[in-house]
Amino acid sequence: MANNLSSIKRIRQNNTKRLRNKYVYKSARTAIKKLLKDGNKEKYSKIISMIDKLSKRNIIHMNKAARFKRQLSKKLFI
Repeated sequence: MANNLSSIKRIRQNNTKRLRNKYVYKSARTAIKKLLKDGNKEKYSKIISMIDKLSKRNIIHMNKAARFKRQLSKKLFI
């Protein structure tokens, strides 16, 4: 366990950020699944921006974001 106040605070902050990142990532994945199920192409740009934000915030790797976008465009437009 942590010995001083700064490390206890750091643990608390890391837990809060972890939960926030998990929520954002999970909501993006749900939106992707809904897009694939509905096939609504108007929401495509919104989903792409969500994926880009995940990549920019280092929640997912940039290559994973590129792979998501490529697979989405492949399934929707081909």
